[in-house]
Amino acid sequence: MFFPRRFLVPALLVLLAAAAAFWLTLPDVRPLAREFPRTTAFMERKRTELRRQGQAAALDYRPVPLRLVSPFLARAVVAAEDARFYEHTGMDWEAIRGALAKDWQNKRLKRGGSTVTQQLAKNLYLSPARTPWRKLREWAIVGRLERALSKARILELYMNVIEFGPRTYGVEAAARRYFHKPASALTAREAATLAAMIPSPRLYDPARNPARVGRRAARILRGM
Repeated sequence: MFFPRRFLVPALLVLLAAAAAFWLTLPDVRPLAREFPRTTAFMERKRTELRRQGQAAALDYRPVPLRLVSPFLARAVVAAEDARFYEHTGMDWEAIRGALAKDWQNKRLKRGGSTVTQQLAKNLYLSPARTPWRKLREWAIVGRLERALSKARILELYMNVIEFGPRTYGVEAAARRYFHKPASALTAREAATLAAMIPSPRLYDPARNPARVGRRAARILRGM
């Protein structure tokens, strides 16, 4: 297809401007090395939803350092969500290829092969939408997180911001909600139960679906 040369420079300028806008609007993740976020994109979505329903927008979010989290819980989360967490650099291409192959077989886009770092980027800054633009931003933020933070810090942040049921965010709030104890005191079974909830706190609700949660927790225990 013929492309007039007089349009080439303007087109390149538009592409350069778009690329610059993309990179300049990415979040600065460096402060996360020293402090916990006051809120996240997913928490703000939940607050907006609650206000729209005429409810109070208070959430139970109480971040704690990794040293105050049971080591069983860190192991359970990695076993459940990202077994190669300490091996990859934010994107587990092997898992992504496997997920895409299963999507192709099932003739639908469902699986994501998301790593802990990808899920952290999405929770902190993005929306649940599966658009190409959102995925590009996710991958770019993942690169920034992996360069700026240690693996331990990424896992620490992740465990402190993920949802664990109605208005409940982070492992400390979850431990107190479901087991009436701090996250530091969780047993291996309790840790596996919380990790079992992560993909869908509504589907894997220990109070409403104890058998389903128990089966998933047992698989996680074996993985630990």
